[in-house]
Amino acid sequence: MPRKKVIAGNWKMYKTPEQTVAFLREFLPAVKDHTRDEIVIAPPYIDLYEAVQATKGSNVAIGAQDVCWREECALTGEISAGMLVSVGCTHVIIGHSERRQFFAETDDSVNLKLKAALEAGLTPIVCVGEVLEEREAGLTEDVLRRQCVRAFSAISATKAAKLIVAYEPVWAIGTGKTATPQMASDAHVIVRAEASKAFGQEFADNLRILYGGSVKPDNAKALMSEEEIDGALVGGASLDPKSFAAIVKY
Repeated sequence: MPRKKVIAGNWKMYKTPEQTVAFLREFLPAVKDHTRDEIVIAPPYIDLYEAVQATKGSNVAIGAQDVCWREECALTGEISAGMLVSVGCTHVIIGHSERRQFFAETDDSVNLKLKAALEAGLTPIVCVGEVLEEREAGLTEDVLRRQCVRAFSAISATKAAKLIVAYEPVWAIGTGKTATPQMASDAHVIVRAEASKAFGQEFADNLRILYGGSVKPDNAKALMSEEEIDGALVGGASLDPKSFAAIVKY
């Protein structure tokens, strides 16, 4: 049975609650009959409540862009998985390259966050990917293996059932450069092999692996037609309702 693709929009640090409601007012009617793919939007924390209310009864799920691995504690500025669930979130992005690059996210903290998200019943979208220097040095495979091995560590296949992985070559994020469909597909094969080692072949066969990195309406179809690519994690192009709807309908 083919894996159901997931088209997820990561809004990063854009949109107020009012702008979120306005976006959804235009976007939801454009995708209301779309059942082929799962649709997820991850707005900033302050927009989550309005986004959840506005998408109730629709085919669009709401996720957060990060989560803390602790349940409740004195950590200023952090948000727990339980808090995300309480506001109506169903998904959460973990280990995005910008969190790794600018906020010292490590493979080990990704593992802790993944465990916390799964424990709370969230669907985690775990990001992996290499920077330009690593790709040029021929280290893509080593980097992806390391990131997956550490992220998946000490988690059972049963616990990990909801896991989604997103491959995002860091050199293609916001740069306008896109990995060719073949490059993306090759990277997904590596990730799937690591999932097989960690969780078993059947789990790996069913694992959805998304591609992220300058996905736009004009390249979405070519990327999505690759057998190994099970959807997209979309940045800038998800901020405009028409553009994001066009990607969903690739």
